[in-house]
Amino acid sequence: MSAITPGYLASPDPTPSGSVRTVAAPAAQFRIVDPRDPIAAPLLADLEREYDTRYGVVGGDSASTEMNRYPAERFLTPEGAFIVLVHDDSVVAGGAFMRFDARTAEFKRIWTRTDHRGRGLGKRVLTELERRAAELGYAEIFLTTGPRQPEAVALYRGTGYTHLHTPEDDAQRGTRGFGVHGFRKTLGGNAP
Repeated sequence: MSAITPGYLASPDPTPSGSVRTVAAPAAQFRIVDPRDPIAAPLLADLEREYDTRYGVVGGDSASTEMNRYPAERFLTPEGAFIVLVHDDSVVAGGAFMRFDARTAEFKRIWTRTDHRGRGLGKRVLTELERRAAELGYAEIFLTTGPRQPEAVALYRGTGYTHLHTPEDDAQRGTRGFGVHGFRKTLGGNAP
C-alpha cells in the first residue's frame, strides 16, 4: 500500500482580457511506491527517453545504464523513498531519494511529464522529497543534474540549493565524463 499526500494541480485559465490566472484543478496525490511498481513505469520510461534525447550515449553509457545504476531497494524506506504525483489515475511527476551518507539524502529521478511542465510540479516534488527526507532524519540533500538540463539548474537554484560545481569545473579538474552540476541544501530549521 502506498502513502498518499493530497495536493492540487494548477492549470492556466485565460481570462477575457487575455491575462492568465491560475485555477485549482482536481486533486492530485503524492504516493510512495516501490520503483518496480507498474505505476512508476511510465515515469521511468519517459525519463529514460528524455535522457537519451538530451544526451545520447555518453562515455559509452546510455540512459538505461544510468537508470539501472542503483538497485530499486536503494529507494525504499528506511533509507529512501520513491514518490509519484498522480492526477486522474496518471503519473504526472515524481522523484526519489536514497542514502548518500548518514546525514545526507541524494535526490534522483526528479521528473515532470512533458505535458504538465510549467505548472510548478517540479518544485512540489522537490518540496515533498525534502519533507520525506527530513522525516527519515536526513539533515542535508545532495543532488546532481546534467549539463543539458537548464530547467533543473534553475529549479534547484530557485529553491535554495547551493551550486557546488558545474561541468566547466569538472573540465578544469580533468574529470572524466560529460560533467554535472552538483547541488547541496541543508534542511534543519528550513525544512518544509
